[in-house]
Amino acid sequence: MTMHLFPFTPLFIFTLFFITNISIILGQQPYIGLGTTACPRKGDAKSIRGYTCNGETQTCQAYLTFRTQPIYSSVSTISSLLGSNPSQLAEINSVSLNETFETNKMVIVPVNCSCSANSLTLTQATIYPFTTLLVPLFDKPSSSQIQTVSVSPPQQPSPSSSSPSSTDKTSNKTWVYVVIGVLGGVVVLALALVLYGFIFFKKGKKKNNFLANVSESTSYEAKEKPVKKEEEKLLEIIISGIAQSFKVYDFDEIKVATDDFSPSCLIKGNVYRGVINGDLAAIKKTEGDVSKEIQILNKVNHSNVIRLSGLSFNEGHWYLVYEYATNGALNEWIFSNKMNDEKKFLSWIQRIKIALDVAIGVEYLHSFNSNPYIHKDLKCSNILLDNDFKAKVSNLRLARCVQGVENDEEFVATRHIVGTRGYMAPEYLENGIVSTKIDVYAFGVLMLEMITGKEVGFILSKDGENLFDVLSGIVGKESCDEKLKEFMDSSLEGNYPIELAMFVIEIIDDCLKKDPVDRPEMDEIVPILSRTLNSSLSWEMSVNVPMKHGHSLD
Repeated sequence: MTMHLFPFTPLFIFTLFFITNISIILGQQPYIGLGTTACPRKGDAKSIRGYTCNGETQTCQAYLTFRTQPIYSSVSTISSLLGSNPSQLAEINSVSLNETFETNKMVIVPVNCSCSANSLTLTQATIYPFTTLLVPLFDKPSSSQIQTVSVSPPQQPSPSSSSPSSTDKTSNKTWVYVVIGVLGGVVVLALALVLYGFIFFKKGKKKNNFLANVSESTSYEAKEKPVKKEEEKLLEIIISGIAQSFKVYDFDEIKVATDDFSPSCLIKGNVYRGVINGDLAAIKKTEGDVSKEIQILNKVNHSNVIRLSGLSFNEGHWYLVYEYATNGALNEWIFSNKMNDEKKFLSWIQRIKIALDVAIGVEYLHSFNSNPYIHKDLKCSNILLDNDFKAKVSNLRLARCVQGVENDEEFVATRHIVGTRGYMAPEYLENGIVSTKIDVYAFGVLMLEMITGKEVGFILSKDGENLFDVLSGIVGKESCDEKLKEFMDSSLEGNYPIELAMFVIEIIDDCLKKDPVDRPEMDEIVPILSRTLNSSLSWEMSVNVPMKHGHSLD
C-alpha cells in the first residue's frame, strides 16, 4: 500500500503546503507613478506620488466623490449604493439625513477602502498601463475642496489589445502553478473518497444489500419522508423553545375556546374572541413567520403593551392568544360618529389619558432594550382599550430592533418600506430612514386624529398637503378660538380647556416636524402629557364638566 502512495508523496506535500499557506498569500498592486506596471515591486510604500496596496493592510478609511443621479440623489440611496454610513455622509456634506441633492451634484462619500489587487477569477482581470483605479485621500476632505468641473474619464483600451510578452510569460507560469495545485488537490480528494468508501462499505454492507432490492418508487418515498420529519422536528424545537415562556395550546383547545371559530366569536379580520380556563382571550389566526413578534413579546413586560399568553400551531397556521381588551380598538371610539354609533364617546380627559398610556408604552419599547425597538405601525386600530379604558400598544409584527445605537448612530436605512400610509414619517417613506422618530411622527398623527375625530386621510383632503402644514393656521396664532373650535372634534361640544387644547396641538406640531432631528423623543413627551392630564383633571373639577354616556376614567 505504501509503494502505491509513494509516487504521489511530493505532489501531496506541495498541495498540503499550498493549502496551509494560502492565508498568507497577499494580493498586491502598486499605484506609484508609472509603477502600475511593475508587478514584482514589493512593500507598501506611501508618498505624494502614490502607494502600494497589499493584503497586510486590508481596509482603511477613504473618501470618494459621487455625482448624483435621478435614482441616487438622497443621503440614504447614495449610502446604500456605495456601502457608506448615512450619518457620516450627511455630516461631511453638512446636510441632514433626509436631504435630497439636486441632480449632477458632487457629493463626498466616506467609504471603507479594501484592496485585493488583481484576481485570476475575474473576467476582465487585465489592468492597462497608466489606468487610474483608485486615488485614496488620507485626510478627510471638505466640500469646498471639491472641483465642480466635470472631467470625462479617459477611454479604456479595448480588451482585445495585446499585452506585453513578459506579461504572457508571467501569466503562463502562474497558470502552471495553479494547474499543479488543482491536480494535487484532486488527487488528495480522490484518495480520501476511496478510503471513506472502503470504511462505509464494510459498516453498511447489510444496509446496502437491503436498499439494492428496493424499487425506484419506494426509494423516492424514502427520500420524502425524512424531509417531512425534519420539518416536524424543526417545528418541535421552535415550540419547545417558546414553551419556556408561553403556554402552547393544543389546537382542539383553540377550537373549543372559539366554538370552532364561530362567526359569533369573530371580532374583526382573523381575530376571534375565545374563553380559555374561564378567561376571555383574543385569538389571532395568522400564517408566515411570527418568530419576530413572539421574540419581542417574550421580552416585553409592560401594562401598556398587549400581552401574549400562549399560542398554537395547526396545518401551517399560527394561533396567537392575547389578553382580551374589552373595549376594543381606539379607532372604534374615535371615528364612531361616522358609523352613527352615539354610544361610543371619549371625553377630553379620557383622550389625554389614552394618549399618555400610548406614549408610555412606546417609550418603553424604545428604552427597555440596549437597542430600541421601533413599532413602525403605530395607529389608532393598533391601540386596544381594556375595561378601564387603559390603552395598550398592540400588533408588533412589523416592529424592528434598530442596531447601531450603541455606536451613537441614531438613524439606519432600509429599502423595505412597510407600514400605513398617512402614519409614515416623510424620511422613512421617501428614503427608508428608520429611527425612534418615525414612531414619534406616527404618535403625532394618532393624537391629531384623537382630538379632531377625523382620519388622517380626511384631514389631508387637499392634494399635495402635508401634515406638518395642517397646523400652521393655528399654532402660534393669537385669537384663534374660532379656528380651534372648527378644528376640534365636534362631539366634545367644547368641553375642553382651550389653553390646554392649544398646548396639545403644539405637542402634535412638534411630533410632525419634517426634520426628524426637530422632533422630541418619547421620554420627553411622557412627562409633558402627564402634566397636561393633571391640569385637565383640575380644570374638570373646577368647571364640573358633565360626563356623556357614563364613560369615565377612575
